[in-house]
Amino acid sequence: MQQRKVYRMPKAGSIKNLQLVTEALEQPKAGEVCVQVKAIGLNFADIFAMQGLYSATPPGSFIPGLEFAGEIISIGNGVHNLKVGDRVMGATKFGGYVSHININQRYVIPLPGDWSFEEGAGFLVQGLTAYYALTKLGNLQPGMNVLIHSAAGGVGIMANRICKKIGAYTIGTVGSARKVDFLLNEEGYDDVIVRDKNFAAKLQDALNNRPLQLVMECIGGDILRASWDAMAPMGRMVAYGSASFTSHTASPNYPKLIWKFLRRPKIDPLRLPSQNKSLMGFNLIFLYEQTDLMLDMLAELQALQLRPQHVGHIFSFNEMHDAIRLFQKGETMGKVVVKVDEHI
Repeated sequence: MQQRKVYRMPKAGSIKNLQLVTEALEQPKAGEVCVQVKAIGLNFADIFAMQGLYSATPPGSFIPGLEFAGEIISIGNGVHNLKVGDRVMGATKFGGYVSHININQRYVIPLPGDWSFEEGAGFLVQGLTAYYALTKLGNLQPGMNVLIHSAAGGVGIMANRICKKIGAYTIGTVGSARKVDFLLNEEGYDDVIVRDKNFAAKLQDALNNRPLQLVMECIGGDILRASWDAMAPMGRMVAYGSASFTSHTASPNYPKLIWKFLRRPKIDPLRLPSQNKSLMGFNLIFLYEQTDLMLDMLAELQALQLRPQHVGHIFSFNEMHDAIRLFQKGETMGKVVVKVDEHI
């Protein structure tokens, strides 16, 4: 029986309780493959799950992690399109913070030959989130003006690349001025705004009388309200996260969260017809459970032939807590990836 290293939460609550343990892993079942994980991608959903703030968090003990890349080391009965030795990237409904994983063959795809494992570990969750939100919910069309919050994050980078393939005008927002040059000169954003108390005025300057037609919203609070107010009639806002509720500590600061919750902007559905605007929400866990739909969209996303994800920060497997702390601070650019040692 295969032995593996995993980072396990005894229960949701404090990230300090995330423990590195050794567990036995059975042989893959029919339709499954066993992947020796080489790289793990971090996501905000991991943080919310570990702190117990994510509705999809498994009850009791669980292993965080939604995406990975690695090499197949064994296969179960009925697996014909994959073989031992194949380099793959995969998505999982939790269970990704591991050295080895058994997973249904439908949730892994071949890693492009010139991509690293680290790049593969940053593609599926961010790519599918950006593609579904922009194209299926946002009805992205050539010539649209699109506002993308957290522009230097994994979703923000992929969203801009998708917009550029379609022919849209993109305005990104970031929390730090040091990220601006990277987004303008390396990622090709048309404009970038540093979020502060003058955000609403900065947004109007960046739009320069262009209609704001689509917003990728993941911040919440006053930024959400200002973005909503700036949207033109027939504009669409797709909410896929709420970074303003992210804690920089191991456990949630509940008094602060409650205060933010009570002060959150409220969109009145009775006013939507007269405003002629749309607000939509998206959760990748839903897409994971609609496997055929997910695979169809993945094929469409791959057809765009995007560059691999920008990996900004790489940590070793034993540095998982350091990686999470950096990720929580919101100071990262591109994907935060944990590399799994050969000897784990």
